[in-house]
Amino acid sequence: MLYQRIERMWWNSKRKPNLLLRAMAAVYAPLSRFEQQQRLKKIVRPPIPMISVGNITVGGSGKTPFVVWLAGELKQHGFHPVLLSRGDGANNQTPHLISEYAKAHEVGDEAVLLYRLSGCPVIAGRDRIAGARLAADYGDILILDDGFQYRQLQSVCDIVLIPAEGVGNGCLLPAGPLREALPALDRADLIVRSGAGDEVVTPLSPQQEWRWSATACRVRDWNNRADMLLEESASIHVVTGIARPWRVLQDLKALGFAVAGYSAYSDHHEYSKQDIQQLLQHQKPMVTTAKDAVKLLPFWPPERALWVLEQSAEADPALAEQIIHIIKAREGHITAF
Repeated sequence: MLYQRIERMWWNSKRKPNLLLRAMAAVYAPLSRFEQQQRLKKIVRPPIPMISVGNITVGGSGKTPFVVWLAGELKQHGFHPVLLSRGDGANNQTPHLISEYAKAHEVGDEAVLLYRLSGCPVIAGRDRIAGARLAADYGDILILDDGFQYRQLQSVCDIVLIPAEGVGNGCLLPAGPLREALPALDRADLIVRSGAGDEVVTPLSPQQEWRWSATACRVRDWNNRADMLLEESASIHVVTGIARPWRVLQDLKALGFAVAGYSAYSDHHEYSKQDIQQLLQHQKPMVTTAKDAVKLLPFWPPERALWVLEQSAEADPALAEQIIHIIKAREGHITAF
C-alpha cells in the first residue's frame, strides 16, 4: 500500500513531494550522473548493430509490447532480430538463449514473455555485454530491452518511450518517477509516446515525438484452450503484479467487463503456491496480464482457465521506416540475411 501511495504521488503532477523525498532526490541526482559517466568509460560496440529501447520513467511505459512490435516490423523488412533482456525478477548473471522450457523465476518474466510473443531468439542475463556477443550467432540486429541507461553497449538507434501519462510530477527518484533528469532525452534518437493519452509533454526534447500504443482487444485463455475468448459481459476477478496496474482495470472496463474483485501485487512479483491457492478461492473468471500469466501458468491447475488481456499494436505509419532509416544511415553495411 505504501508503494501504491508513492506511485499516486509520482503521477499526480499537481501534488508536491514531501521534503524528505525531495532531499533524497537531490542526493540521487549526482549519484546517477556519476554512474552514467562511469558506464560511458566502458562502452563496447556490439558485434551486430543494436537498437536500444528504454524509458526515462520507472516502469509501465510499454517497453515489452513495443519491442515485440519492433521485432515484427524488422522481420517484415528482411532482418533477423535477436532480443536481449536483463531478466528482471531472476538472478541469472550468465546470459543464455531462452527455450520454450524456460521458467520466469529462472530467466525473468519479461524474457519469457518476449520469447512467447515475438517468435525471435531471446537472450537473458545480467551480463548484457556477453549477451550481445552471444546474439551475433542468432541474427543480424539486436534489440536491447530497457537499455536507455545501459550505456556500456553502443547503439545505432536509441528509442525512449514516454507513457501516455507523461512524466508525472517531473521529479527524480524517489520524489518522482524519473530515472534521469529530462535533459537526458537529448541523447535519444526517437521519442515515442506509448499509449492513447492526449496530454502534450513539453518541453522534452527537440526530437519529433512519435505515437505508438498497445490497445486492449480481447481476453483469451492461455491455459490449454488458446482458441477460447471470454465474453465481454462477464463478471471477473483481476490479478496483476505490474507497475501502474490501474490501466489494466481501465482497459477491462472499457471492453465491457465487470470487475468484481482485484488482487494487486508489486511489479515483478514472484507468485508462490500460497498466492495461487488464495487466487483459486475466487470463483469468478481470473483475468491477468501476459506478463503475469507466464509466472502463474506453471502452477495453475489445468482444469481452470487463466484468462489473459491481450493487446493489438498501433503506430504512426512512418515510425518503422524512420527507425530503419536511422539504422542504415549509421550502419551502411547492414544487409538482411
